[in-house]
Amino acid sequence: MPSYRQIFYHIVFCTKFRKKSLPLEHSESLYRYIWGIVKQKNCVLYRINGMEDHIHMFTDLHPNLPLADFVRDIKTSSSLWLKDNKNFPDFNGWSVGYAALTYGFRDKNMIIGYIKKQREHHKKTPFIDEYQKLLTESGIIIDKSYFP
Repeated sequence: MPSYRQIFYHIVFCTKFRKKSLPLEHSESLYRYIWGIVKQKNCVLYRINGMEDHIHMFTDLHPNLPLADFVRDIKTSSSLWLKDNKNFPDFNGWSVGYAALTYGFRDKNMIIGYIKKQREHHKKTPFIDEYQKLLTESGIIIDKSYFP
């Protein structure tokens, strides 16, 4: 009998010092670049979106790939690409940390919809509030020293 698995992650990471250095008018090229990295890793990217200071991704992680390696590779490759791209002149790197929250199949469409509506969502809610809420809803104890 074959092995079966499904590993959905909602991954969120932000720019260094949460600087607004990802112009929205050029974000699609960044998302396509990240999608290529995800595809190379034999993973599936269901949705990616973000704002000037952070990115949300919903992916299915391949079972042979450790989560930390996956996120590190995306951040490292995309950082090099961004620093070499004239459309992102203010980009200075990604923050060290990230959030990776797991979800079940029943949550898939909800998370995809949530990520899809990021720009609408952030007209009302700042990133820090959103991030803390996501962590709290997932039962994660927040280290307040990282938040203003």
